[in-house]
Amino acid sequence: MPSDSPAPSDALAAAQAAYDEFRAKGLKLNMQRGQPSDEDFDLSNDLVSMLGPDDLTMDGIDLRNYTAELKGGLPSARAMFGRYLGLEPEQTVVWNNSSLELQGTVLTFALLHGVRGSERPWVHQQPKIIVTVPGYDRHFLLLQTLGFELVTVAMEDDGPDVAAIERIAGSDPSVKGVLFVPTYSNPGGETISVDKAQRLANLDAAADDFTVFADDAYRAHHLGQPAKTVDLVGMSAAAGKPDRAFVFGSTSKITFSGAGLGFVGSSVDNIGWLTKHLSAQSIGPNKIEQARHVRFLETYPGGLDGLMRDHAAIIAPKFAAVDDVLTAKLGDTGEFATWASPDGGYFISLFTTAPVAARVVELAAAAGVSITPAGATYPSGDDPDNRNIRIAPTRPPLAEVRTSMEVLAACIRLATEESRAG
Repeated sequence: MPSDSPAPSDALAAAQAAYDEFRAKGLKLNMQRGQPSDEDFDLSNDLVSMLGPDDLTMDGIDLRNYTAELKGGLPSARAMFGRYLGLEPEQTVVWNNSSLELQGTVLTFALLHGVRGSERPWVHQQPKIIVTVPGYDRHFLLLQTLGFELVTVAMEDDGPDVAAIERIAGSDPSVKGVLFVPTYSNPGGETISVDKAQRLANLDAAADDFTVFADDAYRAHHLGQPAKTVDLVGMSAAAGKPDRAFVFGSTSKITFSGAGLGFVGSSVDNIGWLTKHLSAQSIGPNKIEQARHVRFLETYPGGLDGLMRDHAAIIAPKFAAVDDVLTAKLGDTGEFATWASPDGGYFISLFTTAPVAARVVELAAAAGVSITPAGATYPSGDDPDNRNIRIAPTRPPLAEVRTSMEVLAACIRLATEESRAG
C-alpha cells in the first residue's frame, strides 16, 4: 500500500462518516423503477383531446362499435407501428396497452398450441427459454409464471452471448427460444450487433420451432446518436426461417405508461396464426385508443421522432448526471465500481467491485434512497456474484438524481470498505 494511502481502518471511518452525513438529512428519494417523469408525460397531454364527439371514425371504421373483421388493429395503427418496427402493416398487430401482455399472450398460445411448425404444444415438452443476465425482472417473472425453465447467458457489449445460445439451443430440443431486449437492453443499454442478429436468424437449433422473442421496448429511446437497429424478422426470412422471430414494442414510454398501445411484428403467416387465436378471446382491441395515438403522433411536431427528441432533451441530462457524480465520487479506475454509459434506453447497470450489492441497497434505503433491489436483474432475484445494481434515473427531477447518486456513491464506498475490513 502506498505510504500516502489511508490505513484500512481510516478509510472505513471516513466512509462511515460521509455516509452518516447523508443519513442525517432525512431524505426520501426513489430511484427504483424506470418510469417517465411528469415532464415527459406532459409532452403527450394533447393525446387526451385528440378525438371529439364528431370525430369517431378512422379508416372508414366506426370506432364505437364491435368490428369483428378487424383482427390486427386499425389499418392506420398497423401502418404506423409497422413502420416503427421496420415492417409492413400486414406483418404487424397493434393491440392494447402492454407489450409484456402481448409477449405473455404469444407465449401462452405457444404453450397451448405450439408455434407454426411445432409438432405439438410446448406445454408437453418441459420447455426452456434462454434469457440474458443482467436482464429484465419482468421477463423472468413472466416466463417462470408460465412454467418455463430459464437458461441464462451473459449480455455482452454487442448483445447476447450468441456463442452460448448456439451451443445451448443446438444441443437441447427442449430449448424453445430466447427472450431479450435487442436495442438499449435493460439494464445495461447494450444493442445487438448486425452480426449477432444474423447468427440468431441462422442458428441451427435442435428444436425446429426455436423462436426469437425480441422485446424492442427502447427502439426509439435514443440519448444521442441513434444506435443501428436490426431487422430480426427480415433476417430470419432471408435465412430461410421466416417464422423464427417475434418483435414486440409499445408506447408506454413514448406517450402514457400503461395507457397506450402494445404491438408485435413477425411474418405474415405468424401474424395470421396470432390473430386467429386473439380473435377467439376478443372481438378486437381498443380502437379509440389506437385512433387517438395515430392522430396525436401524426400531428406532433416532427412526428414520433420529434416526440422522442423532446424526451431525450429531458432524460439525457439525468443520465449524464449519474455518470458525472459517480465518476467524481468513485473515480473511473474500477476501485469501487464500474457502470454503463448507455446511448439510449432507460437504465444504467452498475457492478460493485466487491460482492456488496445487497449491502449497498440496504445502506441506501436506510439513508432514504430507494434503489432497485439487488439481484432484481437475475432470475428469482439471485445475483450469484452479489455485484449488480440497476439505476433508474428517468423519473426523479435532475437535482434528485444528483443527490441520489451522491448517496449511492457513499454507500458503495462504505460497503466496499466494510468488505475489505472483514
